[in-house]
Amino acid sequence: MTEQFLTPPHHPGQVVRCVDAARTFGHGDTAVVAVHGCTCEVSAGARIAITGPSGSGKSTLLHLLAGLEAPTSGEVSWPSFGSTAVERSRDIAVVFQGPSLLPALDVLENTMMAAVLTGTDEATAKERALAALEIVGVAALVNQLPETLSGGQAQRVAVARALTLRPRLLLADEPTGQLDATTGRHVINVLFKAADEAGAALVITTHDQAVGDRFDEQWEMRDGRLFTPVKGELL
Repeated sequence: MTEQFLTPPHHPGQVVRCVDAARTFGHGDTAVVAVHGCTCEVSAGARIAITGPSGSGKSTLLHLLAGLEAPTSGEVSWPSFGSTAVERSRDIAVVFQGPSLLPALDVLENTMMAAVLTGTDEATAKERALAALEIVGVAALVNQLPETLSGGQAQRVAVARALTLRPRLLLADEPTGQLDATTGRHVINVLFKAADEAGAALVITTHDQAVGDRFDEQWEMRDGRLFTPVKGELL
C-alpha cells in the first residue's frame, strides 16, 4: 500500500528560540560580526519572512535557526525537538538559495536523498518523495536530470526534498532570489503549501518586500541586528 502523506501531530509552543545569539566570523582585526546578539522565537505553525538587503545578516540568522551555524555567544535552542543534532535533522529542513541538486541524480533520487540520509528506508523514502513531488507540482519530472530543469522547477524539487523529512521547521534562504517574479510567486505558493502539508513552521529570508508582505509576520535585519518592522524596535 502506498504511504499516505499525513500531516504530523501538532506540537504547540516554540520550535526554536534564540537568546542574545550572535555570530562572528574571523578573529581579531579581521573579525566580522554577521549577527549581533538577538533574541527571537519561532512558534509552531508560524509564517515568518526575514527581510533586509544583501549582507544584512539574514542568511546567517537563518543558519543559526537551522543549527547549521553555532552562535559565537548566546544560545539557540529547539525546545520541542530532540536533544541531539541527529535528532533535530529529522525535524528541520532547509531550502538553500543556490543550486542544491546533485547533477548525477535524477529528480526522484535527489528528492529521496534527504530522507535516506537521515535514516529512512529506501522504499519509504521513495513513497514520500513521489508524494512530495506531486504536492509541489513536478511529479512528471521524476526521471529528468537537474541540468534539464528550469530554475523554478529545480527550486520546487528542492522544496519536495525538504518535505520528505516531514519537517516541523521549514527554512528557505532567498528561495526566489534567482527567479523571475512570476516563477518566484509560484515557489512561494509551493512553500506555503508544503508547510501546510507538513504542519511545519515556515521561515524564509528575502530582500524582496513584495515576498515579505505575503507572510503573517516580518522580521527585519539591518547591519546584523534584528528589528521588528512595525515598531522599529530591536527584538
